[in-house]
Amino acid sequence: MTGLLDSCEEFFGTRDLYKVLNVDKKASENELKKGYHRVSLKVHPDRVNPNEKQDATQKFQTLGKVYAILSDVDRRAVYDESGEVDDENIAPDDRDWDQYWRLLFKKITIEDIKNFESEYKDSAEEQSDLKQAYVDGEGDMEYIIQNVLCATVDDEPRFTKIIQKWVKNKEVPDFDRFSKESKKKKDARKRKAEKEAEEAEEMKKELGLGDTEDSLKALILKRSRERAGEMDSFLSDLAKKYGGSGGKKGTKKSGKK
Repeated sequence: MTGLLDSCEEFFGTRDLYKVLNVDKKASENELKKGYHRVSLKVHPDRVNPNEKQDATQKFQTLGKVYAILSDVDRRAVYDESGEVDDENIAPDDRDWDQYWRLLFKKITIEDIKNFESEYKDSAEEQSDLKQAYVDGEGDMEYIIQNVLCATVDDEPRFTKIIQKWVKNKEVPDFDRFSKESKKKKDARKRKAEKEAEEAEEMKKELGLGDTEDSLKALILKRSRERAGEMDSFLSDLAKKYGGSGGKKGTKKSGKK
């Protein structure tokens, strides 16, 4: 059986539990929870291609175990002192980590997501995620928009300027999919996004939904189930593509952003 620290190194590239959550070693309880939430939005199994589900589930389980240790005063103290964890006393893999996650964050509202989006956009974290998506997708702008949190086609001009600067400074490769993308493909992407927005508005009318928070949740949940079947987490959809349009499903690579 693989130990937790080994799993951390495999999935997150570090054996440091604090680095897994991207928090300081002196992080408060609230900071730990925020760190866990922020990372979980990126690695939640709902966000990956079905073919990558197994690795994504293991990564999500590892993240949950890390938070479970650091959020426990006694186990955190042992880890801080020894740098080791007691694998025998960690919750088993078959624990429902998704339910654990939902219980922790069940009070998150659309307003919380708006605030997250506001803080995330133009941040160093977004730029890091954008660079990773650009490299992973080899310059494919549709892939980039799908795999950067909160991104829509409206962000494309902003992303393009940032990436062009990186290419000029040789921080990233100059992929043909980016620099030589045809106007036809760009226009098709824009039309697709506009069509999805129109479909969402029509669905709202058909369902008799207004603009209240609950009706928006219901709309996003209905669309996500129609598009992915097994998806029942409106929150991870919101995190992927905030807004009434419902957006496209991400095809994020496990272990990346």
